[in-house]
Amino acid sequence: MSKDVLICGSIAFDTIAVFEGRFRDHILADNIKSLSVSFFAPSLRKEYGGCAGNIAYSLKLLGGSPVPVGTVGQDADDYLQRLRDLDIDTRLVRLLPDTYTAQCHIITDQENNQIASFHPGAMLRSAENDLSGHSACWGIVSPDSKDGMFIHAQRLHAAGIPFIFDLGQAMPLFDGDDLLRMLDMASILTANDYEASVIEERTGRTIQELARGLRAVVVTRGGEGASLFVGDGRTDIPAAPVTGIVDPTGCGDAHRAGLLYGLANGWSLRDACCLANVMGGFKIAHRGPQNHSPTRDDIAAVLQTHYGIDAGLFA
Repeated sequence: MSKDVLICGSIAFDTIAVFEGRFRDHILADNIKSLSVSFFAPSLRKEYGGCAGNIAYSLKLLGGSPVPVGTVGQDADDYLQRLRDLDIDTRLVRLLPDTYTAQCHIITDQENNQIASFHPGAMLRSAENDLSGHSACWGIVSPDSKDGMFIHAQRLHAAGIPFIFDLGQAMPLFDGDDLLRMLDMASILTANDYEASVIEERTGRTIQELARGLRAVVVTRGGEGASLFVGDGRTDIPAAPVTGIVDPTGCGDAHRAGLLYGLANGWSLRDACCLANVMGGFKIAHRGPQNHSPTRDDIAAVLQTHYGIDAGLFA
């Protein structure tokens, strides 16, 4: 059986600039009606990002077989080459030459306030990217355009490929009926604790009630770890140890990658969630969503010492 995992979601660039002052010293409330400001930002970095790209990166670190399903624009040559250099299959990354790749431009001040703009670009046409006819053992529908998320879910469901629904940053796009429609097709729901509370409010159902209609629900809780809901049961899984807290960007995507690796390799849901926590712990110690690089031995050691999972499972 194929070990491929279809990873549907955004592929994007993040450009982060650092202003060495404070926005509040330059944005005056009395003059906000005619705002025109410029910030000198001597520090700049460009990161490869987007949920599909981030999940694929971490899943490949684990030795998995990710197949990202996303749309990119005319400026994506270096991103596509990066994926190929990592031996990540790009056959379902569609290039739209009349658009730009989705990108977020962020400027941060010395108080960690941020001003950001987001250009969706090729992501808006993700529904045009047809994954039909491709086999896989698992999939994930992660944040993307709303139309694309539904189309991918429908095609995965029609093909009999179980998938995780990861609402994430797409939360503003989905009302209660949308969420229930998506969950009718999904096998597993993942969300952080805030997203979980919004899902409960919009659907009128508790997470435990939703879990009864799914294979599982996984709720991440930052430094408190994650909670696994299966049927009427709940298992709280403590966070993995971290060497430092540097940048949470992409931690959720690293967590999904660990969960998907476990599912694709027949692990128990509890063990897959432990691996997910380990991947989130490695990620948070590095700046950017794709700059962590633990070895499989590093990962196996944490699984063994912190969760008591035999390293042979990861061989």
